[in-house]
Amino acid sequence: MNFLAHLYLSGNDPKIMAGNFMGDFVKGRASLEKLDPEIARGVELHRAIDHFTDHHPVVSQSKDRLRPVYRHYAGVIVDVFYDHYLAKRWSGYHTAPLEDFAVHVYATMQELQYLLPASLQQMLPYMIRGNWLVGYSHIEGIQRTLTGMSRRTTHVSRMDEAVNELRRYYKEFGEEFEVFFPELRKHAQSFLTR
Repeated sequence: MNFLAHLYLSGNDPKIMAGNFMGDFVKGRASLEKLDPEIARGVELHRAIDHFTDHHPVVSQSKDRLRPVYRHYAGVIVDVFYDHYLAKRWSGYHTAPLEDFAVHVYATMQELQYLLPASLQQMLPYMIRGNWLVGYSHIEGIQRTLTGMSRRTTHVSRMDEAVNELRRYYKEFGEEFEVFFPELRKHAQSFLTR
């Protein structure tokens, strides 16, 4: 999943949220041992979410639709697409409006910025200024996200073109998200109550 889903699935603990937010930026087991315990728990939650997502048959269906053109980038693209559906259908998953949730997340990440890896600290102002979390609810926001990701890849990814598939198969991706996401939410809640 992409940023919005990870943040949403973090629960109410700010440090778990920060750890989940920075999950892709923390590598290896040894790195975890150097972190605040709640931050480390957030990173482990991030990894549990990614593992569940990567091995889910419904997510595989979504990726299979993209794989012929986007190859190993299909999974990354599906993560972004699913954030779009979460943002678009936000009121079905959260009591607070998406705009309020985004403001809360940005404030929390700014408070805990000193705990974030340097590359994430550099990215955070752009995320806030561009209001990425709310932007995911619009096709244009997804286009900006995929274009930015495409620029950062070392190989030709064509991710900047993937929004065409989102438009073409909008109903199918949406149906797959609706089957998958409640199961992921239950998995994340189970992790947090352990």
